[in-house]
Amino acid sequence: YKEDKKLMLEACKKAVLFYQDILLNSSADNVAVKYLANRDITPAVISNFSLGLALKEPNELYKRLKKEYDEKILVEAGLILKNSQGSYIDRFRNRIIIPIQAENGDYIAFGARAIEEGQNPKYLNSSDSPIYNKSRILYGLYSAKEAIKQEDSVVVMEGYFDVISAQAHGIKNAVASCGTSLTLEHVKLLSKYTRNRRIYLSFDTDLAGQNATKRGGELIKTAFQGLGNIKQFDESHISANDDKYSCEIRVVSPPEGKDPDEFIRSVGADAFKSYIENAPLLLDFQLNQVLKKKNEASTPQEKSELVKEILPILNEVQNPIIQSEYVKIVSATLNIDEKALQKEVRKADNTDFLTPELTPSNVTISSSIEEIAQKNLLSLYLINSSPFSLGQISEKIKSVNFTNKTLIIVKDTIDKLINTVNNVSDLTDKLYIEFSQNQEIKTLITDLICISETFNNLKEKEFDAIIRENIETLEKCKLNEEHMQMKKLYQEANDDETESLKVQMQLRDKIKKLRTGDNEWQRKDKQVQ
Repeated sequence: YKEDKKLMLEACKKAVLFYQDILLNSSADNVAVKYLANRDITPAVISNFSLGLALKEPNELYKRLKKEYDEKILVEAGLILKNSQGSYIDRFRNRIIIPIQAENGDYIAFGARAIEEGQNPKYLNSSDSPIYNKSRILYGLYSAKEAIKQEDSVVVMEGYFDVISAQAHGIKNAVASCGTSLTLEHVKLLSKYTRNRRIYLSFDTDLAGQNATKRGGELIKTAFQGLGNIKQFDESHISANDDKYSCEIRVVSPPEGKDPDEFIRSVGADAFKSYIENAPLLLDFQLNQVLKKKNEASTPQEKSELVKEILPILNEVQNPIIQSEYVKIVSATLNIDEKALQKEVRKADNTDFLTPELTPSNVTISSSIEEIAQKNLLSLYLINSSPFSLGQISEKIKSVNFTNKTLIIVKDTIDKLINTVNNVSDLTDKLYIEFSQNQEIKTLITDLICISETFNNLKEKEFDAIIRENIETLEKCKLNEEHMQMKKLYQEANDDETESLKVQMQLRDKIKKLRTGDNEWQRKDKQVQ
């Protein structure tokens, strides 16, 4: 199997050279050459990004590679496929070829851009293969990773040509997902290169781009949950200089309505860099998107509708001082009473976690949060530069009741192994050996290692704070689950007045406990701050 992967990588590299040679030797009136020239793609850029061209002919690449590689290797690498007549044909035909590289530089997949009017789909992308998993690969990362480290930030874009334009014009820390939405694995991958997890989202400015920005922001917050608050205010007098943020999410959104590639080509890279330097935090961007509609809201009812959109954004702000600053800004902008808005924010904050509807989506969200917190805690064993020994970490999380069955298996195995290993490297090796026949757990271990890299070089106080935050998250999830169960019981007991009253009293006690818990956690947060 290992030998097969090696052959697939070799075949992909030869395919890159094959496609590139065709493009570089095509005449100036070739439709692909004209298309690239119109996008300011020069021969130097073609060479730097190994761009190529697949001809219309059905099997030119196959004819070139079949002498060296079995069809099985070429099919699994995503280079050829079998047609309805049973013949092998090239997967990519009559398209501009955009090779995709792994972190180490290996060519592992391709994006292919249509070049003729009416040719569908516009982009044809490699499917997942033994050497390529699109949810774990970012286009341009191989050439961007050093710049991401140096600038301690990354610009996440939507398309291949966005990244090509950006990197070609000096914005070296730009990357994009490969024909798929941003994933948790993508975000965790980026955390290896930006120490402060400073991520700029630069998507198209249309509605789809705005939705991608919103989804990307939520995904990033989920990925780093348990590491602390995200940065939520730019004024230095509001937050202390030594604040520890889980991440910093900013949005690059030039006003011209162009995607990054168009903007850089038409307005210039310096102008785009200026938008990066002045990019607002995600929270400010989201508020501004709503407040732009202020002139459309003149009646009390219309203003009330805008406030409904704003409340979930303000509720994300954990620091009460920062939250009150935003309340002042919003109330002044909408010309509404500040105290009334503050009251609405508090009311929404009190009810948000206390009265969830018992729906599959909410259960899934709660389960997801619970799983993330458990993974965060388990990943602490795999930190390369931890202030505590493996035994000390076990002691610190011994009270945690893991609920995910797979995580329980891994936790139990770690508990056994830490008595026989001397360091994290040995523990990791033994875990992979222990579960060598279980692909699901091997993938989980890889995920845990990826998560652990976000916790490297923490001080003891920061390490303890992460444990505390994640344990509190689990406790809150447990209480929330109990609360939903009580609501269900209450609904079922409505026909029995005595039973209904009994459950109602239990439910009231549960809500009181939840509120007490929330207030206690807030007091702890203030003490830490």
